[in-house]
Amino acid sequence: MQNQTTPLILTFGVSDPVGATGIQADLAAFSALRCHGLSVLTGLLIADTARVEDIDEVDADWVVDQARGLLEDMQVAAFKVGVLTNIEQASAIAEIISDYPDVPLIFDPFLSSLPDSGLADDDMLMAIRQILVPQTTVLLLSQVELARMAETWREGGADMLAQDVAELTGMGCAMVLVTGTGTKGKGDSATMSNTLYDESGVLETFSWPHLPGRFVGAGSTMSAALAAMLAQGLAPAAAVRAAQQYTHGALANAQRFGMGKLVPNKFFQAARFGAA
Repeated sequence: MQNQTTPLILTFGVSDPVGATGIQADLAAFSALRCHGLSVLTGLLIADTARVEDIDEVDADWVVDQARGLLEDMQVAAFKVGVLTNIEQASAIAEIISDYPDVPLIFDPFLSSLPDSGLADDDMLMAIRQILVPQTTVLLLSQVELARMAETWREGGADMLAQDVAELTGMGCAMVLVTGTGTKGKGDSATMSNTLYDESGVLETFSWPHLPGRFVGAGSTMSAALAAMLAQGLAPAAAVRAAQQYTHGALANAQRFGMGKLVPNKFFQAARFGAA
């Protein structure tokens, strides 16, 4: 019998029947990047490639029991927290993760395919900001999502991206990756940018060729890849770059499974070695 050497990642998130987002997408990305995924359900989606129709919550006690059972049996190399469906879940997960301060946490709380981005309630936003963000190694947000979160502390409506990020890093969040911070050019030469911040300000801005098409699960792919990179020991800034590179490849090789959006191909690298 061979001892386990594959990094284990525990992901908290919703179940997506399409497999484009949520824990199914996480498990696929982890596997593609040579990690093994452990999963705790926070909700069940009714969805197809075009839209999410509904979401059903999982009781917070069930979330705790799922996670504690796994963590008492196995040692994890990273946590990923995705969509949460109620404040009780957020509180329970924050308490669990606090027992493992040396394990990196990737926090990706928004899901763009949900009509309200998954966080319509101000109380929920405030709760995750107060109890989960301070424990986070890398928080992933789009500019729109950052602005939505900032509404819970801002007094004005001015564009204050750097100040909004500073609010989060000042609370203890080590790094914030803001996606969609800029676009340049048009057509085939167009690029889009993501910016990584820490408590000192901008660490690095990453530019990637803009890919045409509408995708579902791009953010989930990136945050899962980032968790896998950290689980394998990469430094956070290097892990952020590698995760974006992987995500760009998954999107460039995305597949159309239904009548809706394109689904990132998590196994695009393996396909290169398939049968001719």
